[in-house]
Amino acid sequence: MIIMKFGGTSVGGVERIQAAARLVKERFDRNPVVVTSAMSKITDLLIRGARLAVKRDPDSENVLREIRARHDRTVSELFPDGPMRERLTAHLALVLEELRTLYTGVGYLEELTSRSLDAISAVGERISCEILAAALTQNGVRAEAVDSRGLLVTDESFGKANPDMEETTRRARLKLLPIIETGGVPVLGGFIGATPQGVTTTLGRGGSDWTAAIFGAALNADEIQIWTDVDGMMTVDPRIVPRARVIPEVSADEAAELAYFGAKVLHPATIKPAIEKGIPVRILSSINPASKGTIVSGRPAAGSDGPCAIALKKGITIVLVSQPKMLMAHGFLARVFEVFDHHRTSVDLIATSEVSVSLTIDDPKPIPAVTADLSRLGEVRVLREMAIVSLVGRGFFRHAGLAGRLFHALREVNVTMISFGASDVNISFVVEERDAERAICTLHREFFEQERP
Repeated sequence: MIIMKFGGTSVGGVERIQAAARLVKERFDRNPVVVTSAMSKITDLLIRGARLAVKRDPDSENVLREIRARHDRTVSELFPDGPMRERLTAHLALVLEELRTLYTGVGYLEELTSRSLDAISAVGERISCEILAAALTQNGVRAEAVDSRGLLVTDESFGKANPDMEETTRRARLKLLPIIETGGVPVLGGFIGATPQGVTTTLGRGGSDWTAAIFGAALNADEIQIWTDVDGMMTVDPRIVPRARVIPEVSADEAAELAYFGAKVLHPATIKPAIEKGIPVRILSSINPASKGTIVSGRPAAGSDGPCAIALKKGITIVLVSQPKMLMAHGFLARVFEVFDHHRTSVDLIATSEVSVSLTIDDPKPIPAVTADLSRLGEVRVLREMAIVSLVGRGFFRHAGLAGRLFHALREVNVTMISFGASDVNISFVVEERDAERAICTLHREFFEQERP
């Protein structure tokens, strides 16, 4: 059994949906379970409409019309007149009427809660799984759209819900295995789930990858395939460096570091459920299916030490706390981290010296409250519009001269903060956003575009 997850661009229009259906049909002998994102840009539109609706802005109605028009056009171009088109049109009308009600509700309340936003954001996947299932049926594959909200059970952390793997596994096997055993293909919407009480939740943006891994683990799949619009994980973002190349294989640790520090191909949480079950994750291109892609596995390939890729994470803020009298005192760092814990704020990198501690965060919203509390511990400075550049690979502790090469390449870039030693697979440093792409280009030339003795 394989899990085939299609991202938004892979189901972004008629041609892409037809291509996805062909890919599933070609792998029918491997008992595929399909997970799909919403059509590209639809989730953004849904959220935009919600933010307009809460202000009672009449443009929310235009957003609703745009969502309806795009799906109507897709259905009418994919399917001829007949029962299948009628069924999809009726489903679309029902879901979009529910969306209108949600928009009206947040407008009346003048409040957009995380719970309401989850219900709104789920609409795209609820529609796309029905369309893709119908496209498969049209291609001679008996497919059944399954509402993920009835299978993927989560807690009530709306916007970033966490799955209950035991109950999700029980429900997934009960519902999906009979479909597969009778020659069918289940098609599920990614990204969405529900509480035990049936309240709609989402796993967060990019959560369709996580959905694929969750169901892969629940069903003991042989492989999880992430079908996207790139040929695999790249040595660097090809939009920044056109000479970027595909990485054939990465370890789970490398993939997690790349995902966390800015690589958009794979959702960070995808790794955990798959690796815990020993299930490989393969990243493939729905546009160029001949490409072998990238395989992510728990065991790194032998003899493959060294850098494998560069990741970039913009929108970073550095918070510096200095207090010469207290920094080395017992419990000072604990009190610093208590502040971040109190405000539920994650820290990306940390560096300490005898007189200060520097931390990076990527969410600007809690910064005023965090800095106000930290000011009770010492002098606080905030540096905004920063970026984390990460050189990712493996066996860094065994690579003499690696840091020398890195800093020689960056000799004309001002580095504000460095993190090296906490991980054998990552050297990260912080630069100003305006210098980030220049830093990446020079590092790529040094580590991936030169033959080294």
